[in-house]
Order: sequence, then C-alpha cells, then structure tokens
Amino acid sequence: MSTPFSVDLNCDLGESFGAYRMGNDEQLLPYVTSANIACGFHAGDPSVMRKTVQLCLQHNVAIGAHPGLPDLVGFGRREMAVTPEEVYDMTVYQIGALQAFAQAEGGTLHHVKPHGALYNMAATNINLAEAIAEAIYKVKPEAILYGLAGSELMKAGIRLGLQTANEVFADRTYQQNGTLTSRKLPNALIIDHEAAVQQVIRMIKEGKVRSLQGQDVGIQADTVCIHGDGLHALEFASHIRAALRIEGIAVAAKETPRG
Repeated sequence: MSTPFSVDLNCDLGESFGAYRMGNDEQLLPYVTSANIACGFHAGDPSVMRKTVQLCLQHNVAIGAHPGLPDLVGFGRREMAVTPEEVYDMTVYQIGALQAFAQAEGGTLHHVKPHGALYNMAATNINLAEAIAEAIYKVKPEAILYGLAGSELMKAGIRLGLQTANEVFADRTYQQNGTLTSRKLPNALIIDHEAAVQQVIRMIKEGKVRSLQGQDVGIQADTVCIHGDGLHALEFASHIRAALRIEGIAVAAKETPRG
C-alpha cells in the first residue's frame, strides 16, 4: 500500500575548493535523494564539480545546480548589491557549467537551487526571483526550481511555468512571516536531532511549522534540506532518514516533466 506522504531529501554538496575540504559528501549521499552542487562562485571548482556529479550518479541521487553569489571568502552568505541583470547572468553561467559536467558524465540536470544570501534575497525580492526563474527557463525549462516554501522565488517560477519544489529546513528556525531566522540572530539553528525530526514530520504531515514567535505558520514541504557542512551532518542525516521511514513517509526525488 502506498503512503500518502512523500518528500525529497536534498543536501548541499561539492563545496570543497582546491586543497580545502568541506563536508562529508560520499558519506551523506546514501541518505539523500537530490544534491545541490556548488558551481564555483561561493564554493566548489571544476574538479570538485565533476567528482561530485560522478558520486551522485553512483548513488542514483538527482543532480542539481547550486548557484551562489561570487563570494568565496564569505561562502556566499553575505548579501551583495547585485542587479537583476547580474543575477540572471551569474545564474545562467553557473547552471550552464554544472549542466555541462552532468552531460559529460552521462547524467542530466534535475533541478536548480540558489545558495545562501542569493537564496534568501530572492525569497523576498520579486525582481531577483524573476531573474533566477528566467535564467532556468532559458537554459533548461524542464529543471525543477527549489526555493523557500511560499517565497517570491516559488511564485516567480510558477508564473514562468517552471515546476517548483517548496523547500523546508530541518535545522533552521522560522519567523512568523515564513522566512528563515537570520544566521546573525540567536536560535537560528536547531542542533537537537529530535527537535529537528519533529519539525520535519510536522511540516510534511500537517503543513505547519512553529515560528520563534510561538505561532504556527502554514508551509508546504516538497523537499527537506539537510546541510552537509555541519559538524554532525552525517548523524543528522541518518537520524532524519530513519525517522521518516518509521513515520511511513516515502523518500524520493521529484520527477521532472517529460519532454
């Protein structure tokens, strides 16, 4: 009997750069169903991109581009005064790079998820959201746009006819307006495994999340982000995957439209 609940588990990967190593990519891949691969602007480099694509294909994990702001030092988490035209260009550039590696290795680009500050800026800025959605539409219109649930980015994707996946977070707290609590503020991160699991299950089954202000916020959970750069990322991922199985929630990447 099929379960009425299904969710994708995604993880940001390929964030090493040159001689610097970050994350536990190979260990995390068995627990997720889609991966967002850094494209060289906030993290990653050509060799890391290729190797991460290969790992995803070995583990049957959906391949996604993870375009970010050009800020290696700040890991793409610092806001920049970029125009919609610049966001469009840098998104096209990064999607194209990752798509080329996917094709060269015999795979295909499944989705696009902006990274860090770019992700958060596009969640509330209509013009930046539309620039990202247009870049995807022009390069690979069948790719799925991953973005913050209910955000301007999701609305922009829908307006252009893109398939979208509303993303929720296992390890982040929420504000009353549905946005993520800024990492600059206290209590932005959830470090207790059980608290993270309960938040995820409630978002999937009830469509609600408790904000830091103490009130429930309606939310749609198509895909759950598990950050791969945390100190206990592997333990976190295995704990959530096991809890979803116990709850009878199926885990699978979202299918792309057939052309």
